[in-house]
Amino acid sequence: MNPPLDKNQQPDNLPLVLGGPLFQLLIRARLCTDTLGLVRRRVIVFSLFAWMPLLLLSYFPGESAGDDIKVPFLYDFEVHTRFLLSLPLLLVAELVIHQRFRPVIQQFVKSGVVSPEILPRFQAIIGSALRLRNSVLIEVMLIILVFTAGHYLWLHQATVQTNTWVSVFVDGQRHLSPAGFWYVYVSIPVFQFLLYRWLFRIFIWARFLWQVSRLDLHLVPTHPDRAGGLGFLAESVTAFVPLLMALGVLLAGMIANKIFYEGLMLLSFKQEIIATVVFALLFTLGPLCVFASKLTHTKRQGALEYGALASSYVQEFDRKWLRDPPPQDEKLVGSSDIQSLNDMAGSFSVVQGMRLFPFDKAAVLQTAVVTLMPVLPLALTMISLEELIKTLLGILL
Repeated sequence: MNPPLDKNQQPDNLPLVLGGPLFQLLIRARLCTDTLGLVRRRVIVFSLFAWMPLLLLSYFPGESAGDDIKVPFLYDFEVHTRFLLSLPLLLVAELVIHQRFRPVIQQFVKSGVVSPEILPRFQAIIGSALRLRNSVLIEVMLIILVFTAGHYLWLHQATVQTNTWVSVFVDGQRHLSPAGFWYVYVSIPVFQFLLYRWLFRIFIWARFLWQVSRLDLHLVPTHPDRAGGLGFLAESVTAFVPLLMALGVLLAGMIANKIFYEGLMLLSFKQEIIATVVFALLFTLGPLCVFASKLTHTKRQGALEYGALASSYVQEFDRKWLRDPPPQDEKLVGSSDIQSLNDMAGSFSVVQGMRLFPFDKAAVLQTAVVTLMPVLPLALTMISLEELIKTLLGILL
């Protein structure tokens, strides 16, 4: 027997971000409400907790005193964009996704895609997703991941390999400053935990959609959204905008440091930029692709059924108006048969134009553009603002 529903869990609702140990801790600390209120307070507290000690401790350079510091704290693009822009966006994304996902998930039932017969199974899938969302074990594992693989990845891949306010290199060995200790063992783990927690939520969303795609959904090939009635799922892409911006800001900060302090060019990061866009597409649009099989079957079946119906109608129309003597009591001009023939052609055209994914090219372009927007200002390191504007106008006009 499934557990009773709480006030946030309805048969057609999946509150993806209202749960988990951290969520309960934030409520007790008066940094959150059970409807994700107080977002401004969370942004201020988390950002200052991660960034302010770095500002204060950076005045005590420790072992780096007297060394050639190439990246002072106030000129470190990566640290400021990470904690003053990207981290707040991760927190704001919770409220945005909570508000935008609710009507999207409810639409499964309201649109009739999930029929009353399969509603209990749909509700069971929601219950399973909520239990996974509330898992204490998962968040403990995320903390372990942050201090193992996450720590190694940041230390050896993302940081500038030169003397900074964080650390200096002596005989090839990194020596952390007091600010560096807070940065490496407090600020970065906090940020990474929030980021990995979001990746886990996206996994829950993908798992939920995959399980729903295996139900006997009621898809209509002539639906005007050209996605069998699943076109409403494309609205979820808009909800991911804060996350996409956070990802783009993070990439831009990392690239900016390497351009200004290691002498690299923006084009040196083509692979990183492409990989980031591909990753953004995977976590926003990838989960929706699980319906491709259902939509392919619906389109194929619809083409056969509506093709047979269209053949039957046009044969009757041909016989009535062209082969047999035309009816004396009915004129061709103004006949409803003409309108019906046009409607039949329109329905068959909708079936033929049905998409195999519940999103269109515009959603792909939107995802890529939003992700790359924070990186766009770095183009000024290669081209003047005037030339950049002329180039953009040339593309648009």
